[in-house]
Amino acid sequence: MKKLILALTILFTGFQLKAQPNHVKHIILIGCDGFGAYAIPDAKMPNLKQLINTGSWSLKARCVLPSSSAVNWASMLMGAGPTEHGYTEWNSAVPEIPSAIKSRYGLFPGIFTLIKEQKPKAKTAVIYSWQGIGPLIEKDAITFVVPGPNGDNDNFCADTAASIIIREKPLLTFIHFSEPDGTGHNIGHRTPAYYKELENVDKRIGIIINAVKKAGIANETVIIVSADHGGTGKGHGGKSLDEVQIPWIANGAGVSRGHEIKNVIITYDTAATIAWLLGLKEPQSWRGKPVIEAFNSK
Repeated sequence: MKKLILALTILFTGFQLKAQPNHVKHIILIGCDGFGAYAIPDAKMPNLKQLINTGSWSLKARCVLPSSSAVNWASMLMGAGPTEHGYTEWNSAVPEIPSAIKSRYGLFPGIFTLIKEQKPKAKTAVIYSWQGIGPLIEKDAITFVVPGPNGDNDNFCADTAASIIIREKPLLTFIHFSEPDGTGHNIGHRTPAYYKELENVDKRIGIIINAVKKAGIANETVIIVSADHGGTGKGHGGKSLDEVQIPWIANGAGVSRGHEIKNVIITYDTAATIAWLLGLKEPQSWRGKPVIEAFNSK
């Protein structure tokens, strides 16, 4: 009977038994605002597609609803949805619903809180283009916080992040780019201008990839690329797949090569994946699951 119970336990919880890649020392999370997964097949993005071809990916990951910015950046970094963390609008600066719990930094506990509490000596960095990211991060728990200047600042953020990666080699670096969201709003999704802007997004991703190589940490780094939402017409916030489906791409140490992820991914799984890779204990309040299908156990 005991052997039968053990066998059933392994069968139904086997996903939990997969060991983390043991040589991950750095994680780079690149978030591209308004980047609908629908655009990738036709986009001229050689750097991103190289990450796809040599890594694991899904073009069917989903954001939380509403398909807007602050609620989804919060969910990505906080490992839970809006009913837990309380940010419910595109530009939420404070939770519209009181957070279910708060960390010592006064916010729902996000991935940077976990790192600060469980790996207090680790360096972390956040570089962001949209000022709305500021209220969503635990600034006192992060080593380097760099908001981009007002205006067109994605290039500034790419160059600054690259400099920090090369010089400081943080455990976790989160880089937020405002595009292609601005082009989606001003000109429209699925337009020639939108696809043209994705070429610029790809160049910025290339800057980050090259920085990882220049820092000499490529063999011990995982790069994750995702988005807060997609879009349709000149907007987002609704329930269409163009708005809800986002890319989720992982590449680097311990990542399976050339693998399309079949399991369901929700944006709050990103924080859970980072926590799993770093051996961090998740709070009970988190709802995310690590995307372990993307990784091998070697």
